[in-house]
Amino acid sequence: MPLSSERVDGGVVVVSLSPKTSSNTFAPQNIRPLIATLDQLMADPSCVGVVLTGSGKFFSAGGNIDDFSEGIENETIGDMVKEMTDYLHPLLLRIKGSDTVFVCAINGATAGGGLGLALSADYRVCVPEAKIAAAFFALGLSPDGGTTWLLPRLVGHQVAKRFFFEGEVWSGEQALERGAVDEVVDEIDLVPRAIEVARDWGGWSVNSRRGTKQLLDAATSTFFETQLQFEQSLMVASSQTPDFVEGVTAFKEKRPPSFGNAEEE
Repeated sequence: MPLSSERVDGGVVVVSLSPKTSSNTFAPQNIRPLIATLDQLMADPSCVGVVLTGSGKFFSAGGNIDDFSEGIENETIGDMVKEMTDYLHPLLLRIKGSDTVFVCAINGATAGGGLGLALSADYRVCVPEAKIAAAFFALGLSPDGGTTWLLPRLVGHQVAKRFFFEGEVWSGEQALERGAVDEVVDEIDLVPRAIEVARDWGGWSVNSRRGTKQLLDAATSTFFETQLQFEQSLMVASSQTPDFVEGVTAFKEKRPPSFGNAEEE
């Protein structure tokens, strides 16, 4: 099964991604059940909060390199990336606009679109060993998953820029220091603490929950939907460039990528 869900006291549901889904979240066979489950919970008035967590080494690792490589070989990579973002981006909009409280319990590594999924939540709890990364630049891609809209609002514009351009990988403590997560707890306390937050925040009225989320997001210069559309168009375009081919090839060959005119230097 791609995921499991468990209802606990206080109207909170814990959704746990399987190890396979955590390591390849955005493959159609994995993302479709996740979307269906989250949409059903957001439509359920008895569910006031959702705790989303992963399994094994990953919270959500984003797209799969082998799938990207196959898409490059059969010249369907643009359609593949567009399909992934067509699944993910509308889901992020629904999460951000929902009166359901979303708490991500980050149990391990999160990168790419998986990072966007974590950042779209209302609260993030993670373990010290968590690894927070973007991973787009190493593949010759521009970011997606709302990360260029969400991360600067949490950590600041320049911190976010350094995160992307320097390929930084933050531990749980580093993410906490920068404001990307709300707290760090031991693994044994991870899900229980996330449940506690979801229950407490979900205890407020529907109007308070929904209105506050929407008002905070509206207090910006760029609408989220506009940013997502811009991200998608740039990522689809960059996925069809030689740099992306080089990034995927270098990853599979376990060597540093060489982009653009790097060989001429």
